[in-house]
Amino acid sequence: MNAELDSLAGRARVHAALGDPARLAIVDALILGDASPGEIAHTLDLPTNLVAHHVKVLTDAGLVVKGRSEGDKRRTYLRLRPETLAALTPPPLTGVGRVVFVCTRNSARSQLAAALWSGRTHTTAASAGTHPADRVHPRAVAVAQRHGLTLDPTATAHVDATVRADDLVIAVCDNAHEELTGPVRPRLHWSVPDPVRVDTDEAFEAAFADLAARVDRVAPIVTPATSTGDHHD
Repeated sequence: MNAELDSLAGRARVHAALGDPARLAIVDALILGDASPGEIAHTLDLPTNLVAHHVKVLTDAGLVVKGRSEGDKRRTYLRLRPETLAALTPPPLTGVGRVVFVCTRNSARSQLAAALWSGRTHTTAASAGTHPADRVHPRAVAVAQRHGLTLDPTATAHVDATVRADDLVIAVCDNAHEELTGPVRPRLHWSVPDPVRVDTDEAFEAAFADLAARVDRVAPIVTPATSTGDHHD
């Protein structure tokens, strides 16, 4: 936590920002995944101008930061600052069959997220793409190996052939999140920068660390509906 948040004035701003029910609801939503102001307005049934006001208060308090979409460059996504998360506990996600991570190519972020989820929760996770590649990116395979995880280089899949009705779908890229507007609508969105665009080991390590932190935040509040067995996709 930085010096500003360690100070009494900084901590007071955070507590004051969270003192409004609508702002607390926005923070609850952003603990689980990133969202645009418009998505927040739709989810919470609030006017967009009121959401803009609340987002400014949360941003000024150091709780929220904004980032531009890698897909639709005009869209802005909100995300929480990680150092504020320890004291914020969202409601549990219940009735989850599996967790399915979706990105565009199913060649890096979604594969890494599924491997992390399975490794850390010891439950089955799957991954898929809206436009799956023929293979997993070699740097994704390598970064997984460096962290003790294994990816099948040829195991990519299309979202339509993977997602089931009781799955918790998590889009780990902006493009996939923006594409999935039909019956397969992601319940969560993680705006993880695409490491393939940079194509360096450092970029893949950064994506891995981002995904690992998000898995650690969300996994404790996910409650399975029933045991889904050892089904693999």
